[in-house]
Amino acid sequence: MPDNKKKDSDGTLTAAQKSALVLASMGAENASAIYKHLSDEEVEAISVELARMEYHPIETVETVLNEFYELCLTQKVVAEGGLDYARNVLEKAFGQEAATNLLNRITKQLETKSFDFVRKADYKNLLAIVQNEHPQTIALILSYARTDQASAILSELPKEKRVEVIERIACMDRASPEVVKAIEGSLEKKFATLATMDSMEVGGINYAAEIMNNVDRATEKYIFDELSARNQKLADLIKQKMFVFEDIVNLDSKDIQEFVKQVDSKDLAVAIKGSTQEVAECIFANISSRARENLQADIEYLHNVRMRDVDEAQQRIVGIIRRLEQDGVITISRGGSDEIIA
Repeated sequence: MPDNKKKDSDGTLTAAQKSALVLASMGAENASAIYKHLSDEEVEAISVELARMEYHPIETVETVLNEFYELCLTQKVVAEGGLDYARNVLEKAFGQEAATNLLNRITKQLETKSFDFVRKADYKNLLAIVQNEHPQTIALILSYARTDQASAILSELPKEKRVEVIERIACMDRASPEVVKAIEGSLEKKFATLATMDSMEVGGINYAAEIMNNVDRATEKYIFDELSARNQKLADLIKQKMFVFEDIVNLDSKDIQEFVKQVDSKDLAVAIKGSTQEVAECIFANISSRARENLQADIEYLHNVRMRDVDEAQQRIVGIIRRLEQDGVITISRGGSDEIIA
């Protein structure tokens, strides 16, 4: 299931909100039947969204239902005729670009069925299973686990294994289905259905960063100190991914006010131009009226901004935020518990 907290590219509905909207459109009886096929985590996330669902314009409802229909159709033709057949059918129906996007989403969902029992397991039981495995094996298994599980397990592994595991996760790109099947079979006697592909995406820099975002600060410091000594470039790549520009909405008002003072106004305008309305409103709400008017004027003046320039401006701002955090000026909220010194 997609990340329930991640919003769509237009910043409107999350995956859980879309799922809730589809279920609400089906009626209680049909929705109850679908609930039986969902995990406890999925049921909880969707139920929360159903409970607090507000009015949605008919255009939004139609868009979500059309997306749901297209995904159902894609999964059906993939199951009946395989990827090549599905691509041919979908390209004729929706065009090449839309067909590619639909197939990418469906094959990713099929892939994540691997190690499904791992994602449902208590992390302590999972730790007991994997702690004596080779670091490469642990890295592969954690790449299929939920990030909260992976973070908890990483924190309790022997220190010498922590760095090796996060390094291997970050460097991991693809694993052959045969290897995945063999490792999965050793952990559970039955095999999950695997997508018919030559290889499957697992791990990677983004996933390693997501894990590191959820470990406690002591574990984070130890791993990065050791990893920097072994592979400075890899450590820097993970750090760059650990706080993205859109995460600004999670900062306290005083922290936003603090970093804005140190950011070049041109960078801020370019960065906001390519970001979401939520981020823009968050920043506007934490600066003076005059500064807000000047910033809005700068943004409106910008035309034909290259995405590369947006990324670079956002990365410079993220760099300032991380430096301020390292200096103890601001706080970036993370998982785990920090030690308190009286």
